[in-house]
Amino acid sequence: MVAILGYSRPQILAAVQTMYSTVANAPESPFHFPVGANASRRLGYPQALTASLPTRLMDSFAGVGCPFNGRAVHRGDRVLDLGAGAGHDSLIARDLVGERGRVIALDLTAAMTRKLRQEAMLAGIDDLMVLQGSAEQLPLADASVDSITSNGMLNLVPDKRRSVAEMFRVLRPGGRLQLADVVIHRPVSVDCHADPRLWVECVVGATVKEDLLALFEEEGFEDIRVVGSHDYFALSPSDQTREVAESFGAHAVELSMRRADTPPTILRRWRHRLDPRVWWRRLKRRGLLGMAAFALAAVSCYGLLALAALLPVLGMSLALNESTWAVAIAAFVALTLVVLAAGLRHRVGPWPCLLGALGASLVFYALFIDYYALLELAGFLVLAAATLWDLRRRRRQEARVLGID
Repeated sequence: MVAILGYSRPQILAAVQTMYSTVANAPESPFHFPVGANASRRLGYPQALTASLPTRLMDSFAGVGCPFNGRAVHRGDRVLDLGAGAGHDSLIARDLVGERGRVIALDLTAAMTRKLRQEAMLAGIDDLMVLQGSAEQLPLADASVDSITSNGMLNLVPDKRRSVAEMFRVLRPGGRLQLADVVIHRPVSVDCHADPRLWVECVVGATVKEDLLALFEEEGFEDIRVVGSHDYFALSPSDQTREVAESFGAHAVELSMRRADTPPTILRRWRHRLDPRVWWRRLKRRGLLGMAAFALAAVSCYGLLALAALLPVLGMSLALNESTWAVAIAAFVALTLVVLAAGLRHRVGPWPCLLGALGASLVFYALFIDYYALLELAGFLVLAAATLWDLRRRRRQEARVLGID
């Protein structure tokens, strides 16, 4: 939806408010994302839920899915519609909770909350609370709502962890959360701060799907389920937006979950964050596996060598089996080469891989055929150059897709 990489929080908020003020005041304007009643229908909202909604509010609908597939809103609930926009989902939730329930519509953009208040007044709706505020600091008491619904909001928030923590805080124990939002398969790695156009044309404000699910789990949510997934950006009228979305695997998901009875402990949070599998996936998505594998190869070679030389000074010794040591070094060098070879599949080009093969060959020759320290060092230097070249090519390819090269 919007780019956040390289921007300060005030710039992010200003960009969001500018864009969605236009959606509120001039919904007939051209946008890079689908807007209006047709978008609502194509995203799967049943006619029965939207039939009674005011036309002017329908015109300013800018959601990314149908969060009500999560079925978190029950009759009699006190509901928070987070990122309510013009109130499309707020009024649906109002019908679902009935007379005994209450809906709070909160949005960052003044133009959206103003439009919702005006339309609610014209329609004689006086039991809808409309608030302007940030998802990072909700103006509600602890455990004050039974359920939360959100549609296309979280990818616009600079501090997603803080926003999720706020959702946990205002939900009662056992309270329910449903949301639709944009996720990606791999994160954006290039610096986008030089081109404000990316705020309104790209998907780089979204989170990797697995990271988003892990974030909710870390912050104390349970029974997290993906209840829907679809190619939201196929509806975009912008060729560039569709190309960028395809490049990063951007799509929309609909989630359902429940707040745990007790907040997560610090130990539980850090256990999730320090899980080696999480770090492996993040390095892979960011194209940094080659650098990580090379670093392991260099440390296993020269790091252990330096340690073996230093320990006797401290009155200690380190016994190394040379064969095992050589095999370990070779394994990490081979892993680096495998990662470089994966660049062929990502259309990075064959040259970094060929250069890496040359460097690996020099290291293997020094390890297993005839050892020369300078030859081994030369192999590592060539391999380092190959991994840096591969990383640079990946970043340049990404920049071309984003249109900032």
